[in-house]
Amino acid sequence: MGTDHGIPASLQDGVHVGLLTFRVPSLHREQGNPSPLDTKASLVGAWLEVGITCWITLYAVEALPACPFSCKCDSRSLEVDCSGLGLTSVPPDLPAATRTLLLLNNKLAALPSWAFANLSSLQRLDLSNNFLDQLPSSIFGDLTNLTELQLRNNSIRTLDRDLLQHSPLLRHLDLSINGLAQLPLGLFDGLPALRSLSLRSNRLQNLDRLTFEPLASLQLLQVGDNPWECDCNLREFKHWLEWFSYRGGRLDQLACTLPKELRGKDMRVVPVEMFNYCSQLEDENSSAGLDIPGPPCTKAGPEPAKPKPGAEPEPEPSTACPQKQRYRPVSVRRAIGTVIIAGVVCGIVCIMMVVAAAYGCIYASLMAKYHRELKKRQPLMGDPEGEHEEQKQISSVA
Repeated sequence: MGTDHGIPASLQDGVHVGLLTFRVPSLHREQGNPSPLDTKASLVGAWLEVGITCWITLYAVEALPACPFSCKCDSRSLEVDCSGLGLTSVPPDLPAATRTLLLLNNKLAALPSWAFANLSSLQRLDLSNNFLDQLPSSIFGDLTNLTELQLRNNSIRTLDRDLLQHSPLLRHLDLSINGLAQLPLGLFDGLPALRSLSLRSNRLQNLDRLTFEPLASLQLLQVGDNPWECDCNLREFKHWLEWFSYRGGRLDQLACTLPKELRGKDMRVVPVEMFNYCSQLEDENSSAGLDIPGPPCTKAGPEPAKPKPGAEPEPEPSTACPQKQRYRPVSVRRAIGTVIIAGVVCGIVCIMMVVAAAYGCIYASLMAKYHRELKKRQPLMGDPEGEHEEQKQISSVA
């Protein structure tokens, strides 16, 4: 019988000694000198050999951790690889000492809250490329040492606020290629060590700045391929992105989808002045809330009754709906302002040209008049009085 790994040397020596002891009589029997004592000794030796072999087998089974059926287990790295097996549920017999669990490329659609119970040593969990649409709030409750969580390419639409509250050591989180339309406030409150976060290819239109403020250690944020609406709801998140980039964070492109004037532009390069109208809208909404409610307006009401002859008609309160001012994009308002300023400048230039033309006409008429009078009063040649008078007239005209 060969030597088994994990069995003490003293135990192995004892087994071989026992076998050798009981095999010696059997050798004598083979030499043609059988005896009843030798026969009994050989039977006892055979039973002892079978018992010790069973005991060694049980000892080896208990010493090594159990590996789920069809999965691959690495005893050195404590990794359990159950990927690509078409599983519809998590194997229940996972070793408690598992540090890496790979469940990607399966058919997992729903997970119970106890799916990863008693796996407190787990550090890396990969659930990518499955059909998960919702996760229980306490499913990761026992994973206190989890550092990497991969949920890429599933059908997750909503996340519970307390989903990650029991994994304070989490550093890498991938939620890309899902159906997330929003993130609950407080989802990242218990993740001070998170360094990379991927939210690519979801249905996110806007995000709240308060959701990301607890991520003081964040270094990489991926938010591309989402239908972002670059409006007032995204203004505060834009300010946070500027602060994130200023402290050295890496961010992929956040391209606007709406409004049409900003489609395809990166949110970070949109000037802050484009959001000045947000404060105006907030003021209008706040003032509108203080107005006294009046009668409901009607678009087409009944015709008013005709007044009696001889009586003055009494004024009736108007129930017509006020015309709602149409929202104009910032680019259109800027264009209108530019046209107005250009018109004012052109008007001033035209006025200056008219004044200059009038001054030229007046000057020309005065000079013509002077020349006519000069011809009429032309003095004789060499007359000093005439020359003196001519100089006076020229100075007076000038």
